[in-house]
Amino acid sequence: MKVFWRFFKYLKPYIRPLAAANFFMLLFVLFSLASIGLVMPFIDLLFNQSPKQFDPAQTISILDLKDWLSYMLNKFVASYSKLELVTYLCVLIIIVFLLKNLFSYLQTWYMSFVEQGIIRDIRLQLYTHFHKLSLGYFTEEKKGILISRIINDVQIIKDSMIAVINSLFRDPPLIIIFSTVLFIFNWKLTLLIFALLPVTGIILAKIGDSLKRKSIKSQERIADITSILDETFGAMRIVKAFGMEEYEIKRFREEEKKYFGLLTSLVRRRALAAPITEFIGVITITIILYFIGSQIVLGKSDMTPGAFFVFIGIFFQMMPSLKLFGQVFNSIQEGIAASERVFTILDTTPKVLDAPGAVEMKSFEKSIRFNDVSFKYEKSDLILKNINLEIKKGEVLAIVGPSGAGKSSLVDLIPRFYDVTGGSIKIDDIDIKNISMKSLRSFIGVVTQETILFNDTVRNNIAYGLQDITIDAIIEAAKAANAHNFISELKDGYETVIGDRGTKLSGGERQRLSIARALLKNPPILILDEATSSLDTESEVLVQQAIERLMKGRTSVVIAHRLSTVQNADKIIVLSDGSIVEEGSHEELLKLNGLYHKLYFMQFKLDQ
Repeated sequence: MKVFWRFFKYLKPYIRPLAAANFFMLLFVLFSLASIGLVMPFIDLLFNQSPKQFDPAQTISILDLKDWLSYMLNKFVASYSKLELVTYLCVLIIIVFLLKNLFSYLQTWYMSFVEQGIIRDIRLQLYTHFHKLSLGYFTEEKKGILISRIINDVQIIKDSMIAVINSLFRDPPLIIIFSTVLFIFNWKLTLLIFALLPVTGIILAKIGDSLKRKSIKSQERIADITSILDETFGAMRIVKAFGMEEYEIKRFREEEKKYFGLLTSLVRRRALAAPITEFIGVITITIILYFIGSQIVLGKSDMTPGAFFVFIGIFFQMMPSLKLFGQVFNSIQEGIAASERVFTILDTTPKVLDAPGAVEMKSFEKSIRFNDVSFKYEKSDLILKNINLEIKKGEVLAIVGPSGAGKSSLVDLIPRFYDVTGGSIKIDDIDIKNISMKSLRSFIGVVTQETILFNDTVRNNIAYGLQDITIDAIIEAAKAANAHNFISELKDGYETVIGDRGTKLSGGERQRLSIARALLKNPPILILDEATSSLDTESEVLVQQAIERLMKGRTSVVIAHRLSTVQNADKIIVLSDGSIVEEGSHEELLKLNGLYHKLYFMQFKLDQ
């Protein structure tokens, strides 16, 4: 239940509209009672029922309250003719029902702001927390499952926990007030009625436990389905190229079949709550009819026809609230299951955090230094071992090595996508752990091997992360990246939407947009993972020219795949099995006749 109470903390910013909603709900309950109560004098009037005699001078107890109210009402009725009373009662019924429905609408009007606001806050908090989590978290978790958490689980919270809030603030006042009136009318019968409620509670509790288990399993299944969809849509070219459509359909069908079974069972069990509550209610109504009917037949009942109809009417009005309140226990179980998954993410602590008192990076003046750096992922062996390296300002460092040597892991440590396992990385003699991540990353530009673009305009993709950038600055960056010409030929120029991940552009065009984005940011430190994808000759030349302009005047760390990069680099390091095995210039390393010499003739010489 801790999860349940934690959810209620989200109500705090909405106390005022919640109070207004409860106020109008209370008025709705009172006018609902009044709408039924007006039937009593109307029926007694039609049946010429005489009021029970009552001495107003006697001491009134709660058991006499019904007789006193009946006496006062009938005393008022006696002041008017029957025709006048019928007219007044009809007008009054219209007014009462009008106000009752108005208050019901106002309660919904205020409550909708509360419930939608809570869901907005949870979804925004969850999305914000995702951005605070370290990069390693997203390599361990499936993207589809995370999407399911923020969409499907939050939707379940909305459908169940909000229903709980509505019911808790709507049904208890109605049940309490209506029960009090029933007690005043006939306390013995009311006690008998409520003796049946624990039976309903026990049955609903057992259904609720089963629903929680089924809900957890169903959300795991929908998360798997979301993951399959994400993977398939992202790799549709490969699916079609390998003729795997039937395989993917079969895989999806199997997951959907599991989800279908769970969801069917969940719906069926959820559907048990309402009929069970209603059946027990019918039993209760039957008891009322038998108890009062037998008393009327035997001439022992002190109820007037109007009072009898009001008693039955109040109980019928209370039945839906009892049913909904009974379903609250099931909603709580489903909502807790979804909330636990959401709160588990919110309770996940980022692995990479700003140190207390972290300083702002104001400039880059001297060098980047790796001091005996080791690194491993959470569930891996050491990826980097005892790396000692200095990259001076303005220097171009090329990193080469076989696949799996740790090249990408090494460059990911500079902007603190991950923290070192051992040793330290210093920029201008300051440990990067003591520099705020935001200011550190503002000095670093990253161009990845896989070009990451967004389903947005060319203009917004180039200006990504920058505010108040003029179109002239964007055009200048595009020209420097050899991208302006092809952008100008697009249908809407810089306002053209380029599709998901830039699928409407060619590989070379995507790379040049990525380079233009880095140029516009104008970072003093550049991390470049050169793409290995094959481009046509013209695109290759244009991309190479753009890269050379991008690297000019910057401190560049390049995972090199091009001959020109290694030839022009100030320093080259060769990584193998997580360690630096060779270091020097292109000519120096060739003379060593070691791993670089082998890689050069296997990989780079092919460029000639």
